[in-house]
Amino acid sequence: MLGKQIKYDLKWIYKVIIVFYALAIVFSIISRICLNIENSLLFKIIGQISSGITIAMIINSLLNGIIRSWVRFIRNIYKDESYLTHTLPVEKKTIYQSKVISAIITTFITIIVSIICLYICFGTKENLEILKQMLDLVANTYSTTVIKILFAISFIFFLEIVFVILIGYTGIIIGHKSNRNKMPISIVVGFGLYMITSMISLLALCVVGFLNQDIMNIVITEGSITEGAIKIVIILAMSVYLIYDIVYYIARKKITRSRCKCRIKILAKQVFT
Repeated sequence: MLGKQIKYDLKWIYKVIIVFYALAIVFSIISRICLNIENSLLFKIIGQISSGITIAMIINSLLNGIIRSWVRFIRNIYKDESYLTHTLPVEKKTIYQSKVISAIITTFITIIVSIICLYICFGTKENLEILKQMLDLVANTYSTTVIKILFAISFIFFLEIVFVILIGYTGIIIGHKSNRNKMPISIVVGFGLYMITSMISLLALCVVGFLNQDIMNIVITEGSITEGAIKIVIILAMSVYLIYDIVYYIARKKITRSRCKCRIKILAKQVFT
């Protein structure tokens, strides 16, 4: 049943996202063709404009994928489709899991499409050689490998995306507990939670900085950044975002349960009074 729920969610999300993918691919191809034509100012301008449009479509794909996953959550749980959703023989946690997983899948596919489009646009031999030299320089500076660097960046980005998705869902659930102004409250709560957790992250970095001068050099941007400091920051970022994801997932369950209990109490009062 979880697989079917994910399938329906993805079909709804991709009704719009697929358009951004198509536009990104088309304009990346136009950009590559035009920029490869030498000694032509007109084609160079067209190529640069197409490159800008490609990047804009990539950003729109990522943002709209997350936003549409939130809209899908609201419609399924609280709006027009809520009656059908709540009458299905599916556990509430399965519905919630399908929303989270479909949002993550959408983000992952968007990243893959983005890499392909960027490669089409800028994947010349010279640019790839420059990128390789930059990655090799960073890897040699911090005594690691390019694979480890890419894995660390990808994993932190993945955890942060999950963190943003879960914050959105938490804000929606809290906002829809109110009888009025549900959407504005959802937005304010979601943004507030994001700011609070960002401040906690910065505070955690400062606390570690007081214990380790190398970390403090990163915070105050003075002094050299050592290999050990970079590794500590990466581990700290992974740990913090992982904790956030777990906390917000558990918080969602607690909030949902409390909301259900309130509904039961209200119904009981209506029956016995």
